[in-house]
Amino acid sequence: MNVPETYFSVEEELLLFFASCAAGAVIGVVYDCLRAFRLVLPHNRFFVALEDIAMLVCYGIFISAFGSAEALGYIRGYFILGNLLGFALYYFTLGRVVMRTISRILAIFRGIFRLAAKPFRKLFQKRKRSAESSENRITPETGDDFC
Repeated sequence: MNVPETYFSVEEELLLFFASCAAGAVIGVVYDCLRAFRLVLPHNRFFVALEDIAMLVCYGIFISAFGSAEALGYIRGYFILGNLLGFALYYFTLGRVVMRTISRILAIFRGIFRLAAKPFRKLFQKRKRSAESSENRITPETGDDFC
């Protein structure tokens, strides 16, 4: 009977650890996409919590798939440690730069949008004032003729 190998050499475990670190950085990129979505469309804490829970569920599925595809179906502690390390390295280095850049780009777009919308805003304010002033006029139809 031929029994398959159920253990890894040190080199294979080291390669798996580096692969899990790289995967953690990819998870950081996915999380930055989620954070960018939150910057574009801000929403309340409930939906932020739902998004974070969905992200954790997706991470759980990912770590199971990683273990199945790369490690003969095993989930080892150093996979999770490597993911956390890769995520933290990305988040605190390149992730900060990416999010700062995205925030600046969004601020520029918001400024351009405000500038482009300024004439329309003034037009709507004038129309609103004229509508409000016409509502306050005393007319015979309203019965407010003070007689």
